[in-house]
Order: sequence, then C-alpha cells, then structure tokens
Amino acid sequence: MVLMGYLYQVIYIAIFVTTLYALIEALRTPAEAYTAMDKQTKTIWVAILGVGTGLSLLAALGTGGFLTFLSLVAALIFILDVRPAVRGVGRGGGNGPYGPW
Repeated sequence: MVLMGYLYQVIYIAIFVTTLYALIEALRTPAEAYTAMDKQTKTIWVAILGVGTGLSLLAALGTGGFLTFLSLVAALIFILDVRPAVRGVGRGGGNGPYGPW
C-alpha cells in the first residue's frame, strides 16, 4: 500500500512540473500572439494555468485530489494546441504557426 502512495506522489510531481512548464510558456508568449491566432487571451491562459499549477503543487505536497488531473488536461491543451499555434507569430520568414510551409 505504501508503494501506491509513492506512485501517486511521483505522478503528482510530474503533473506539477508539466503545469509549471505550461505556465512559464504562457507567460513568455506575447499577448498579441494569442489574439492573432484566435486563441483565448493571455490573461485567461495564465489564470487557468496558474490555478492548475497551484492545485498540482498542493497535490505534490500531499493534499492531492481529482482537480489535479484537470490541471494536467488544461496544461496539455496549452502545450499541444495553443503553444504551437502562437509560437510562430511575429517571427516572419514565411513560417506558419506550425513551422515552415
């Protein structure tokens, strides 16, 4: 039974690292890039990912819950959908949001 506790702890730490990475990337991206690619605003993404990072930190510290997995879903949506779209905005050179055409 102790092994399951450690397993959940490792999962919660991995979720925290993922949500923290997504939050940092959201903060680094210019606000104009979100609106240019028709994604939600930077403020909304930073708020969602900030709450998710806080929840996942609480889970990593031992007071976990189901909402931690919702935080992971929000972070993965940002990392896999929003970040690639807004990443190429403003770079020029004929590149689309997902790389060169």
